[in-house]
Amino acid sequence: MELAYVDSLSAEEMRSFRGTLMEPGKESPYRSRPVRENLELFRAMREGKFEDGAHVLRARIDMASPNVNMRDPVIYRIKRVEHHRTGATWCIYPMYDYAHCISDSIEGITHSICTLEFEDHRPLYDWVLDVLQLPCHPQQIEFARLNLSYTVMSKRKLLELVQEKLVDGWDDPRMPTLVGLRRRGFTPESIRAFCETIGVGKSDSFIDMSILEEAVREDLNVRAPRAMAVLRPLKVVIEGYPEGETEAFDAANHPSDPAMGTRKVPFSKTIYIEQDDFQEEPVKGFFRLAPGREVRLRYAYIVRCDCVVKDDKGGIVEVRCSYDAGSRGGSAPDGRKIKGTIHWVSAEHAVEAEVRLYDRLFSTPNPGGKNEPDYRSSLNPKSIETLTGCKLEPSLAAAGVESRYQFERLGYFCLDSKDARQGSLVFNRTATLRDSWSEQKR
Repeated sequence: MELAYVDSLSAEEMRSFRGTLMEPGKESPYRSRPVRENLELFRAMREGKFEDGAHVLRARIDMASPNVNMRDPVIYRIKRVEHHRTGATWCIYPMYDYAHCISDSIEGITHSICTLEFEDHRPLYDWVLDVLQLPCHPQQIEFARLNLSYTVMSKRKLLELVQEKLVDGWDDPRMPTLVGLRRRGFTPESIRAFCETIGVGKSDSFIDMSILEEAVREDLNVRAPRAMAVLRPLKVVIEGYPEGETEAFDAANHPSDPAMGTRKVPFSKTIYIEQDDFQEEPVKGFFRLAPGREVRLRYAYIVRCDCVVKDDKGGIVEVRCSYDAGSRGGSAPDGRKIKGTIHWVSAEHAVEAEVRLYDRLFSTPNPGGKNEPDYRSSLNPKSIETLTGCKLEPSLAAAGVESRYQFERLGYFCLDSKDARQGSLVFNRTATLRDSWSEQKR
């Protein structure tokens, strides 16, 4: 059967012969070449006797087909490039539409899933398998592409981000790749739950990134042990607490799962709290530490801010507090109500770490959309914030690769699988917690 022929038209000529959606194509003058001549030319193409673009091998189907993809598509072309496996052995390569269906069949694929733009290519997919009479004939099924807001899913664009060093490789925790999501701390269960939630459709649409973030929150809320960490430390000295004395408080590793057990959290005269948990002039609705106010240190004592120590430039150096010795465990002995509870880390026992706060890679929901010709223009300059000198409770010193935790009141974090080393902890923020105070400030 004369199912293919070598065509010598230039790319421009071939394009003009192809026709339009309203007009049929015209047959190439080389379409009637004898089988022997086609074989000789194809062998010469394989042996590298022609320059790139001199000839192509086309399938002989139907130049009048209403489906443009069936108008004698190119199935082999000359291309002198180094292959990552075969080097320079080959100088002709198959086109994707030709190789795709054959590789599916060889691999025993039963259902080949692809995106909607390949729907018009399905007749060619079936034609190649039928004429080659391969033993396995996969069924091609098209579904809508998964489009996530605030990122790009195009392999070409993702490759550009990597090659232009706009991200830190394919496993950058901001990338929508499996290796990137894994490094950021996403679990397989959360990704599967996300896919089950959004389902599969036949129409293109955008899925909001918040749905993916909520999926990992729900999963980690159940599985992640709790720990205390202070990302932006503010020094607090507990006046009246015995100098040099330390004690330990029992803390639940998970508030609703006793099977996770407890851990010991050390306490000393000097501790660190978050800078955001102190305001010298508190605004309305702020119930954390402020001059003259009391706050509960989680698991420990009730303390009251008595004075603030500043440097020559007016910056706060430390906060000095008194403590209620009878409030061990956080309960006031006289039953008075304390509105605010904050986390802390003992300065004497703290473990230092680097913490990377990741946000969305782009600042607009649809990068490169209609009103944005270059998707790079909406890259989010605040997509990563690196904090050094963070103070962590000592139990985190034993964290293993990809260990996931909920840092109380801060979010979910994962030990970085690439940069963390013994004695040098690096944590990546997987997702934030819902914070009513932060929402109020916005």
